[in-house]
Amino acid sequence: MKAATNDVIVDLRNLRMYFTIYKGLLRRKIGEVKAVDDVSFKIKQNETLGLVGESGCGKTTTGRCILRLYNPTSGNIFFHGNDISGLPERQIRPLRRNMGAIFQDPYGSLNPRQTAGKIAGMPLIIHKMVKKREFNDKVAELFRLVGLDPSMMDRVPHEFSGGQRQRLGIARALACQPSLVVCDEPISALDVSIQAQIINLLEELQEKLGLTYLFIAHDLSMVQHISDRVAVMYLGRIVEIADAMELYDNPIHPYTKALLSAVPIPNPIVERTRERIVLKGEVPSPVNPPTGCHFHPRCDVATLDCRGGKPLLHDVSSGHEVACFKA
Repeated sequence: MKAATNDVIVDLRNLRMYFTIYKGLLRRKIGEVKAVDDVSFKIKQNETLGLVGESGCGKTTTGRCILRLYNPTSGNIFFHGNDISGLPERQIRPLRRNMGAIFQDPYGSLNPRQTAGKIAGMPLIIHKMVKKREFNDKVAELFRLVGLDPSMMDRVPHEFSGGQRQRLGIARALACQPSLVVCDEPISALDVSIQAQIINLLEELQEKLGLTYLFIAHDLSMVQHISDRVAVMYLGRIVEIADAMELYDNPIHPYTKALLSAVPIPNPIVERTRERIVLKGEVPSPVNPPTGCHFHPRCDVATLDCRGGKPLLHDVSSGHEVACFKA
């Protein structure tokens, strides 16, 4: 994995994505789902930023806002220094050549009626990046890049295994030579034996092509392996962000500590003696989140300040930011 540079590829500033809830035939507004609530972070060139948290915390929504598959409610999304948060679709489409996406489900994200070659090369057609006579050669090159045999180009998705389908999805994401790839839980639907192969492939491609990754996942051990920095998300907000080794060695936010205590350790002696942190209650609804710190109803160290005010991300050491009054 290449060392990240100081060039910022993505800069999110106070990003919010609220989904309106309607009711009745007249579609009367009755509330909002606050999927992403005031999120700010940066992704530097050639680095991998891991984004972790429980299901429903807003990880995927954040990724889709960066890709502008969703129009954010408010906030700014800077991509290569340009604010793309309010651009109309006709101006966004050319920029998407520099963005790629690898989706969670290698079965549902591929068109079952198209051949593998057409699936991988479709971005080339959409963005008019190759001539018709060059198409097959370019797709064959993509297949070899991700470890697939070009002789499989005429097959359809159901003839591939799960790992091969995900490699096909990676080939499609890299077709236009993007600088940023959003990996939305790309290994969670795969067998454990295949997961390591896909992770190794992503690391090799990053080294070879100079890619930048936003790696969304809930497998904390895998995130530690692939990420340069890790951001922890809870109920639409970033609660902690730091270098991967620093976060795993020195977690500060109570939620981060609870998450890491659930990661299995391949050492039976350590596994038996370490303390597990079991959170009380359920994750609150994003329709009606708690006041102040969203985590305070489940936090053992919460005070009155946590109920009344919203904690902001602040530096506790070099590059280690935490949103907690007790930090």
